[in-house]
Amino acid sequence: MAIESSILPLPSEVVMIPAGYLAMQGKMDIMLAIVAGTFGSLAGALCNYFIAFKIGRIFVVRYGKYFFMKEKHLITTEKFFNKHGEISTFIGRLIPVVRHYISLPAGLAKMKLWKFCLFTLLGAFIWVSILSVFGWWLGTTFGDIGVNEIASSFGKGEMDNTQIAIKQQMRYIIVGILVAMMALGLMYVAWQFKKKNK
Repeated sequence: MAIESSILPLPSEVVMIPAGYLAMQGKMDIMLAIVAGTFGSLAGALCNYFIAFKIGRIFVVRYGKYFFMKEKHLITTEKFFNKHGEISTFIGRLIPVVRHYISLPAGLAKMKLWKFCLFTLLGAFIWVSILSVFGWWLGTTFGDIGVNEIASSFGKGEMDNTQIAIKQQMRYIIVGILVAMMALGLMYVAWQFKKKNK
């Protein structure tokens, strides 16, 4: 989970879903798996955060032009995270791909460490719990399918019908999360608008 939360693209599905499956079989404690996964996510996120915090601004100022990023983009990012860093970090932890990189703008904007840790933990806990419970459900639904078969369901090779069904169910979960995060984002925007016009 620490690797998944860093910039290295290791999907958390490959780790936490099998963990939930093993917990259903009594080979692992599901709460321990969730706690370990959550703090593992925080550890990886903190690596990105501190890298961006320490050298992010210097890198953007010196080399940002080669990546179509100028100092004014950095200033915009800082202003945005000063206002909306908490909700952005929380929601970002629940969105595929985004969760790998959300720590970088937080570090660039020098978001307060305790806030970053708190909202990273909250988002990671929800995501890890969803994956673990999904793994548990797979065990009760598909029976003795095996950890390797579950993990390879998220690869790109040939899959049997069970693996295709697992991947499809995971898509439903991701769509549900995205819809929930859009709703939360809209509620946040509405709240900010109402607060501004008081």
